[in-house]
Amino acid sequence: MRVWTYLRPFEYRGLDCVVEVTLTLKETISRLFIDNELVDEQSLVYSAGGTTFVHPLPSALGQTAQVKAGYYNWWNIGIAVSDGEDVVFESHPGRDVHYGEALAKKMLGLDAESEDGAAAKLRSMAETNQNKWQRNKYSVYADLALGALFFLVGKFTEDLALAAIVGAGAGLGLVVAQRFVKVDLLGGFAVFGTIMLLISAGFSLAFQDDYWVQMKGTILGLFTASLFMADGLLRKGAYFGARIERYMPLPLHHDRIAVGMSALGIVMAG
Repeated sequence: MRVWTYLRPFEYRGLDCVVEVTLTLKETISRLFIDNELVDEQSLVYSAGGTTFVHPLPSALGQTAQVKAGYYNWWNIGIAVSDGEDVVFESHPGRDVHYGEALAKKMLGLDAESEDGAAAKLRSMAETNQNKWQRNKYSVYADLALGALFFLVGKFTEDLALAAIVGAGAGLGLVVAQRFVKVDLLGGFAVFGTIMLLISAGFSLAFQDDYWVQMKGTILGLFTASLFMADGLLRKGAYFGARIERYMPLPLHHDRIAVGMSALGIVMAG
């Protein structure tokens, strides 16, 4: 599934060239087009840690020409075209397209020179992430299924109270199913989501006045945010922080992510 695409056009030796960098859910894909013809394609999975692509360009005899594509800050990608030792084009002059590589090494606590150590640690992280996904994927699927069920029932019936009741029933069904299966179905937010759906349904049935209908999102949002805040401050994120980490490829500070999500919830509820 394509999430975002960066297009970086440039001209080289009279040729119209474009580097297309596409972000998907699993990997980054970089393609080099010359005069609308695909001449090179590379990809990097996120767990590998690499962020910079190097595409070869046609060059004069004895010269090495290439275009590098990579992050020059946290969110944007640039290119740098070199012919031999000379840089002949930069999409963002003065910016380092290796910024993402340096950032990855900094996150890993490695020096710029420790290439072997970085590669070994990245391979270890990739293996760890794969094992983590295999352990957690069923609980993630359960969370997504509950959310999709609530959305679809609410969409087609236009009755949020009914959608909450159906979602809560499905959540209770997962609790029962967990007793008969070996995989972890409840390690994510399924139990918490079921409880919140029951509370939401009860609120909708108890308060049907227009004013309280309008205030429902704010009240439940602040209530949920307070739970996240309490977990982060009093329990160091042992519940919510640990469950959020299941969705992330890298380790998190459980207390910080719980407090951060609480602050975000307060802002959105307000």
